[in-house]
Amino acid sequence: MNLRVEKTDGACGAVVRGLDLTQTLGVEVVAQLRQLWLQHHVLVFPEQELSDDDLERFTLCFGEFGDDPFLPNIEGRANIVELARRADETSSIFADAWHTDWSFKQVPPAGTCLFSLQVPPHGGDTGFINQHRALAEMPAKLRSRLEGKYALHSAKVAYAPDGMYGESDQSSDRTMKIIYSDEANDVQRHPIIRRHPETGEEAIYGCFGYIMAIDDMSKEDSDQLLMDLYLWQTREEFQYSHQWQEKMLVVWDNRSVLHKASGGYEGYARRLHRTTIAERV
Repeated sequence: MNLRVEKTDGACGAVVRGLDLTQTLGVEVVAQLRQLWLQHHVLVFPEQELSDDDLERFTLCFGEFGDDPFLPNIEGRANIVELARRADETSSIFADAWHTDWSFKQVPPAGTCLFSLQVPPHGGDTGFINQHRALAEMPAKLRSRLEGKYALHSAKVAYAPDGMYGESDQSSDRTMKIIYSDEANDVQRHPIIRRHPETGEEAIYGCFGYIMAIDDMSKEDSDQLLMDLYLWQTREEFQYSHQWQEKMLVVWDNRSVLHKASGGYEGYARRLHRTTIAERV
């Protein structure tokens, strides 16, 4: 094996070459990949001819499967979701806002795997933001306002019946099926500054969108602090913009980064398969 690792030109991420992910990986290789993942937060594996079996087997190298509460699995696969968009689709771009996956759960997932089957010739990038670095470089005055605070996370803005992907979205021409539910109104409480469960390194966890408010603050003060935080944590110097190629696998650490999808590929189709990595508990 000739494993080659090259850092991206962004604030996180590394490209890993020299592995054939259609093959079973040895214990030492898996351990090495996990350390690279914890170090770089986003790993990119180009030129991989993965079947759904391969994708599932690779995911299990990082942990048990997590669940995707509002996205149905593809037929015959209990752990794979398809993110797809037709060339002529006019619905809004799915997940085009900064977030960390399913932060509204009591135990949010550790990571996400995304494998590209069909990509447009331009556009469709995925952005990532390093939340360890955003915290490390945060002005002391802003950090002091966040210390000890807890955020209230909920999926209601996106997945409640009256949410972005709720009843009003069902009449759109969206290729992806999205399951809205009253369960999206549930609220979970997580610290805004929290230690990574594996490395112990502090990071900002979550942002506006899934975060509805800061616990024990007035709405006015909470909204102002969340906006001040958002403007800092999404600064360009903390970002990495990933450009997709077909047959590329990307694995990111939801405990370390925010991410979002982007458009810019009108007239072209896009299709990827996704798995979720559960947190070790």
